[in-house]
Amino acid sequence: MRSDCLLAVLLYPIAAALAQPPASPSPAGLEAVVSTDMGSFHFEFAPDKAPKHVAQFIKLAREGYYDGSAFHRVVALGIIQGGDPLLKNPKTARNLWGTGGLSLLPGEFSDLKHERGVVSTVRIPDKPDSDGSQFFVCVSPQPPLDGQFSAFGRVTEGMDVVERISQVPVDASGVTEKPVRILKVTIENKKVQPYLNATPDELRKTVTLKTTLGTIKIKMEPDWAPNHVRNFLMLVSTGWYNGTGFHRLIKEFGVQGGMPNTRSSGATHPADRWVHPLKGEFRNDVKHTRGIVSMARTDDPDSATTSFFLMLGPAPHLDGQYSAFGRIVDGLEVLDAFEKEEVDGETPKRRLEIVEATVDPI
Repeated sequence: MRSDCLLAVLLYPIAAALAQPPASPSPAGLEAVVSTDMGSFHFEFAPDKAPKHVAQFIKLAREGYYDGSAFHRVVALGIIQGGDPLLKNPKTARNLWGTGGLSLLPGEFSDLKHERGVVSTVRIPDKPDSDGSQFFVCVSPQPPLDGQFSAFGRVTEGMDVVERISQVPVDASGVTEKPVRILKVTIENKKVQPYLNATPDELRKTVTLKTTLGTIKIKMEPDWAPNHVRNFLMLVSTGWYNGTGFHRLIKEFGVQGGMPNTRSSGATHPADRWVHPLKGEFRNDVKHTRGIVSMARTDDPDSATTSFFLMLGPAPHLDGQYSAFGRIVDGLEVLDAFEKEEVDGETPKRRLEIVEATVDPI
């Protein structure tokens, strides 16, 4: 064989491999987006708990199986049920709602609890292997369903939409007076949490807070509390803090903000999926003095989530008890402006807010 032919033969497998499309993400890297005529919600999959149910849902969704169906049964602040293909036909008799798309695969019961936001599969009563295409979402915990139904996902965004759907008018049997239409179900790559795997050096950022009273720049200190810095940068970079208020002001002590219920546009935000309690990162050598930024919490030392405070004065009793994660490097005069604000007890008399929070470019 000629050498040039041999070279071509040897190179062919390499070229063929390079020409292959990238591998599709595993089900754990995907999420479903359920768009309804009352809004949209997202849920992630749990292939480790119910692999066949996850695979079936993804397949059906990609085929358009759910598009045009509906949520037809709800319990107010309890559950919502949908996915019956019969409801794609608006002329389907009401007594047939909920009877379609059943007995497609056996149950996959696991230790995944039917907690708020969990997505599970509908089946025929007393027939554990009659699972089908219909699914339900838990608005509140449903312990009697644990181990009895095949849970396969969890809502990561849009629980407010799920709650609203659960409260539509129903008849005496819990069937909706008017179906809530599922416009489309799409399968997308799961959103990646910003700064999740950032190194300490990558966390050394400066954050700009534009507030009602002026602009503050905060230097992150990952050596003090790396996970609190990571969390704060995630919240800032996703716009979570924009429009949230400063709800507590104690002169010569501190001003606190960053609670979701103070957001002018509503309490929920797409980045809520990444909000969870943080384990305390307390250091006795980091002093809570004027200009230090620290994380608020409840009596539980591992309960900090989003709320933080700016120190207006020294508070040594907080040292080693709260997770300081940054310090103000520009805009200390804004702290003076906070000191001059009128308060009713510990509540500012007028609305003071974070207009915009951004991570400064390097």
